[in-house]
Amino acid sequence: MFLATNRFKVLPNRTDAFEKMWENRNSDLPKLEGFVEFRLMRGPECDGYVLYLSHTFWENEDNFKTWTQSKEFGASHAKKRAGQSEPMMMGGPQFEGFQHCSGVKQDGSKF
Repeated sequence: MFLATNRFKVLPNRTDAFEKMWENRNSDLPKLEGFVEFRLMRGPECDGYVLYLSHTFWENEDNFKTWTQSKEFGASHAKKRAGQSEPMMMGGPQFEGFQHCSGVKQDGSKF
């Protein structure tokens, strides 16, 4: 399992627009080999921004890398930038990638 995350520092007066941008997007992710799940998480407001995290789970890192090198990736990120008349964020997203190394399921079993 591979987890790709991005941290977004969203301006407080732009959170509605930011969330709607994600809600209304046409995502190709479910069509891609190795895609497992996507989540957008809203965090605390601090230091003049609201923290958001996007989590995309993949079967493995190679599947994620294939996505980042695809025409669908380029097209989806171009759509996010289009039509933004004013800034939504303080700077760009901060990427972090993680490999699965241990886990516990609800039933207590380890994986």
